[in-house]
Amino acid sequence: MRKPTPEGGPERLVTLADGVFAIAITLLVLDISVPQGLNPERYHQALSDTLPNLGAYGISLAVLAGFWREHRAIFRGVQQVDGDVIALTVLGLGLAALVPFPTALVSEYGDERVSVVIYSAVVASLGAVHLALAALVARRPWLRGGAAPVRDEVLSTADLRATVVVFLVTIPLTLLIGTAAMWWWLVLVPVKWWLGRREKA
Repeated sequence: MRKPTPEGGPERLVTLADGVFAIAITLLVLDISVPQGLNPERYHQALSDTLPNLGAYGISLAVLAGFWREHRAIFRGVQQVDGDVIALTVLGLGLAALVPFPTALVSEYGDERVSVVIYSAVVASLGAVHLALAALVARRPWLRGGAAPVRDEVLSTADLRATVVVFLVTIPLTLLIGTAAMWWWLVLVPVKWWLGRREKA
């Protein structure tokens, strides 16, 4: 296999990723607000109206935080990056930066099936790009100085696979039973807990 030309160390790429994830998380809160000058009755109603926004924010915060953690795990031990690694990373960051858009759709139009489908497709795509990046790094040992992937990185890949599967399954499930399919996302809680226990074992 021909080795692609190295583009230097991973430090700038990891720093860029940290910045994009931080900005994406910050953008999530911009849709959460209460208008000024409301009387007490309308004020309490406005507070109630923010609950879907807060729920969507919580879900997306957990999603982005998980992908940020997994992105850092992929780069653990990497000493060099090449053009392919850079391209996949930038593609993933573009999808991460897009997450606030489907989050707003779910918070404002959560009763529309297309909102859930778009959100699930974006998250599944982001996970798929991370899986491709992890596989690429694992197949190019020269990027990590010849070292094999560590056990934590293998488990992180299992975490990514679980996320992709859950959000992909949500798409046909939403078309079949409606927006209640969002509850299927909760299956990730015990799955990630179990994988976390394996990682610590």
